[in-house]
Amino acid sequence: MPPANLLDADYRLLLDLCPVLRVRLLAADEPAPGRAQGWYSVSELAGDPEVLARALAGEAARIAPVAAEHGTAPRPHVAASRLLHHYLWSLCVLIAGPWHLARRVPSIDGADVWLHAPTGDLALRPRAYVAVPGEDELRAELRAAVVAHAEPLLAAFAAPTRRGTRALWGMVTDDLASAIWYLGKRLDACAPGPGATGEDTAVAAAGAVLPGGTDPLPGAADFRLLRGGDGRGHHTRTRLGCCLYYAVEPARACLTCPRTDDEERLRRL
Repeated sequence: MPPANLLDADYRLLLDLCPVLRVRLLAADEPAPGRAQGWYSVSELAGDPEVLARALAGEAARIAPVAAEHGTAPRPHVAASRLLHHYLWSLCVLIAGPWHLARRVPSIDGADVWLHAPTGDLALRPRAYVAVPGEDELRAELRAAVVAHAEPLLAAFAAPTRRGTRALWGMVTDDLASAIWYLGKRLDACAPGPGATGEDTAVAAAGAVLPGGTDPLPGAADFRLLRGGDGRGHHTRTRLGCCLYYAVEPARACLTCPRTDDEERLRRL
């Protein structure tokens, strides 16, 4: 694999482009963030039940005030689903970002990414990437990188989330599609212009990465276009599974939630 220096530049660009990502980049020789401050590697999260319990407690504490404002008190499996969704979506942006921007697929080992249990922030030490000439081959590398990283984590989260294998891989599929889509919208926000948009390009890219039939990812990106009363088109898709945000804020399910119909989507868009 090539050295990670180009990947470092990709990540600097990605973090500028996507301010919602709460990720600290570590140099190759920089010490890992410490357990004493509440940082745990994702390898530890997947392999140590005590570490997982601390991370779940941190997520429960973060969502409790928001839930209380809406008269809810999310059960433990809701906190577990919210934490897994947060991590998987962030991971998918971190892997799909360099792929979408520079045709490089990062190889992220669970020992090189850390979660801060009190805040949900991440730290990442970029190491290496894969770059192959064919677009189909590169898309396969992207899927493989996401699957390899997610697999041990899904095994650890199966019991806390109360989800089966297909539902968990459905969450990975949803978050990969969402991550690529988000990248396109951010490119539009940073460099608006006429004609085809970054969102259009990203939606097409997500459809090519996730056409369906790519086990263990159980479904397709399956974007569609909604037309508003003004004739304007809006990209949307329906998640394969619910991320349970409605259990925190019952009156406001996600725009791509299976519970949100197209009329409601257009009203909110």
